Amino acid sequence: MKISVELTLTPLQDDYEPAIKDFIKKLRASGFTMIENPLSTQVYGDYGEVMSMLTNEMKNTLESVKSGILFLKIVKSDRSDYTPSF
Repeated sequence: MKISVELTLTPLQDDYEPAIKDFIKKLRASGFTMIENPLSTQVYGDYGEVMSMLTNEMKNTLESVKSGILFLKIVKSDRSDYTPSF
């Protein structure tokens, strides 16, 4: 089953940028199709493979920050080719 996952990491600390950049770099290195924008990162692929990678990376990232929020949205389908029709 193909999925699309949108992630937003919000470290609750003054020095928040390094944690966000590190998280995005780890997602980039995963080899999955990705789209980045200023507010979130989307990852696309097979459910089992994506969730396995995300489970590890989310845990490592949350352990590396003092406090933080990680928003996660999952859509059942690969939406990487989405183009607005308006």
